[in-house]
Amino acid sequence: MSTGPVQPNNDADRVKIFDTTLRDGEQSPGITLNTREKLEIAHQLRRLGVDVIEAGFPITSPGDFEAVRAIANEVPDVVIAALARANEKDVTVAGDAVRDASRGRIHTFIATSDIHLEHKLRMSRAQVLAAAIAAVRLARTIVDDVEFSCEDSTRSDPAFVAEVVAAAIAEGATTINLPDTVGYTMPNEFQQFLLELYDRCPPLRDVTLSVHCHNDLGLAVANSLAGVQVGARQVEGCVNGIGERAGNASIEELAMILRTRAADLGGLWCDIDTTEITRASRLVSRLTGYVIQPNKAIVGRNAFAHEAGIHQHGVLSNPLTYEIMDATSVGLARNSIVLGKHSGRHGFDHALKELGYELDPDELNAAFARFKDIADLKGRLSGVDLEALVSDEMRVEGGDALTLDDLAVTTQLSHAPHATVAISDADGTRHTGSGTGDGPVNALMHAIDAAIGSAGVLLEYQVSAVTGGTDALGEARVVCEIDGRNYAGQGVSTDVLEATAIAYLRAVDASRRASHGERVMAGGV
Repeated sequence: MSTGPVQPNNDADRVKIFDTTLRDGEQSPGITLNTREKLEIAHQLRRLGVDVIEAGFPITSPGDFEAVRAIANEVPDVVIAALARANEKDVTVAGDAVRDASRGRIHTFIATSDIHLEHKLRMSRAQVLAAAIAAVRLARTIVDDVEFSCEDSTRSDPAFVAEVVAAAIAEGATTINLPDTVGYTMPNEFQQFLLELYDRCPPLRDVTLSVHCHNDLGLAVANSLAGVQVGARQVEGCVNGIGERAGNASIEELAMILRTRAADLGGLWCDIDTTEITRASRLVSRLTGYVIQPNKAIVGRNAFAHEAGIHQHGVLSNPLTYEIMDATSVGLARNSIVLGKHSGRHGFDHALKELGYELDPDELNAAFARFKDIADLKGRLSGVDLEALVSDEMRVEGGDALTLDDLAVTTQLSHAPHATVAISDADGTRHTGSGTGDGPVNALMHAIDAAIGSAGVLLEYQVSAVTGGTDALGEARVVCEIDGRNYAGQGVSTDVLEATAIAYLRAVDASRRASHGERVMAGGV
């Protein structure tokens, strides 16, 4: 059994990791990341060692465009990709977004399955072929690195896919992605499909073959692994396996498979620094609000936990009895950072840098002020507390448009819960409101609605403790329906009702911002 990394054999065995957390991951229901949050995740992805960061889908909104451009400008030493449908406007806008990247890529795509052609695109095969050729040709006039994808390739006619792929390569595509867009294929089928494409399209062996697998049947990682075993040398996925519907392949699982089983995979390897996995996982979870299931492979809180007595005895005698990976290999070494109310700005800044955060002076001042407020209530803050605090400060660029000034909630067994709130908007105008409900959270939402004129319906509500102990920070996440659409918000506080109120205010603010700049939902691979 191999429990550690195997030295790379040669570059031909290297598997490139294409991370699409900021594009496909953000398309998960209820996830909306601002530019500051996307930049922080992108910097962490660079530290993690991914080869490509798909920073977004620039045509979908001005916010997406600005986020991709900011990442292209500020994140070095990694390929920055922008997604574009196979049309002139999409490709041109994507090119503008990555123009300043030291290594920019345009990733253009069009569906090739008959079901998509008939019901979504309403195009003939000849029209799809022409669109693919034109898109790749235009992209190559803007950047040298072009990736082309056949959306829903695994439900397509292999002969037609081969024709489109050959044309894309002839126009200069340097990476060909064959996605299992709806997660329907099984590993043996996927391998046969890819091998057939190699036979039908010999030029495919002269470019990088990429696989992008969805997890609808729980096979995303298995299919991705099957792909690299027959020649794919780029794998696309997301941190924590997030993504549309059931999600994408989990890049941390793929990285640890390549590390742990390299000798049994013919020496396949990747450049991921696995000690950054836990930090990346926590950051993405906090900023997206997607809680990691406890039994999630690699990064779940139970991944290295042993409760059964026989397991505990074995691990204490020799970890190899029940652990095929060292917890420190994924960055689970305990962080010794502890700050308190007497800690100064310099110590706070140093602790954040140890955690991987680089804040500008204004961001540092805001985070330090928040730290001091919480330290007065909590006493001591750990590294995990600091991560939650700083992540919370990033959630709204330029500060919260709606600020919770005060709240009071009363509950009695004999009376309906009652809440009152005081809220300030961006220009300092103060609003007050009160409300009752069938529980304290419901009453709190009614009070906020009364104060600011919102009308949200709670669809999901989660509260979790950031760390253990009775003084732990509470983290609340809400998903609400407002004006017929769903919006998510998160908040952190030592008081879970305060965290809930902040989360709901942020969901309301997200709905207001969306009404001023609608996002074009354009799908993807």
